[in-house]
Amino acid sequence: MKYITISRRRVIVIGVLLVVLLAVNFIWGKLTSPYGVQSVSFTPATSESFTKGDLKFSIYRAATGVSEDIIYHFHGRNLDETIWNDDTYYTSLIQSHWQKSKVKPPTVVLVSYGPEWLLTPKNGNEESGLLEDFVDNLPFIESKIGKPRNRILVGESMGGLNVLILGLTHPALFSKVAALCPGVYVDSPFSDFSKIKDALKRTGGDPKVILGIYWMAKKYVSNEEEWNKISPIELIKEANNSYPELYLSCGLYDKFGNYEGTEALVDLANSKGIKTQWHPLYGGHCAIDIKSLADFLISVE
Repeated sequence: MKYITISRRRVIVIGVLLVVLLAVNFIWGKLTSPYGVQSVSFTPATSESFTKGDLKFSIYRAATGVSEDIIYHFHGRNLDETIWNDDTYYTSLIQSHWQKSKVKPPTVVLVSYGPEWLLTPKNGNEESGLLEDFVDNLPFIESKIGKPRNRILVGESMGGLNVLILGLTHPALFSKVAALCPGVYVDSPFSDFSKIKDALKRTGGDPKVILGIYWMAKKYVSNEEEWNKISPIELIKEANNSYPELYLSCGLYDKFGNYEGTEALVDLANSKGIKTQWHPLYGGHCAIDIKSLADFLISVE
């Protein structure tokens, strides 16, 4: 049996080269990483935070005063109820636009049940029932603010799906619903694998992301029937022209594969006579047209 021998000197040389390569890679990574982040120039709103059971919410009021309307904002996945004043997030761009336009914006209430949640009716799943919980807690939330003239919903990604579920199951409670890059799909999480595979090809969605979303949905609903009770594509089939006005937007290259479902929802909304704004955007997940959204959220006096 032959043995391969390596001299001690060669081992040392190879070790030194590896250390040098790692050092160069580390230094290059530091030099080529962003040095900072573009922030938004605006005056942050004042805020108060409250908790009731699993529900957390923060109330934001513009320093220059607020209108008689309330915006309920439902955040995206892995965010929380404190995001409104973040100067690197789209919510600060909305505030900046309002301030430059010199309008009196609504009071804003950010709602959260944690980093990940869906407003599903109560069913056999332990995680379900948040839809009833939120509606039951509306009087408590508004006892901190006062009864609004109009209730407006806005949410992005996971929150975009949540505002559609809420607005389409309780249309009498809300005047407007803005759903940004919402998790709307033509197929359900309970479709067979071949249909899901076809959807991945059609939408160009990231398989890891979409399959993760489907698994998340199965924490809250157990079958097709329960899914249909929260699917905006199914819910809007019962709608009429008295339903809340809709604002829908989505990036063409949304890695969650949301463009197809959102566009289908727009077509259904129009067929039902619902006043609908559709903003298809050339971009990825949660590309947002700030001006049209900020203007939509302001009621005409």
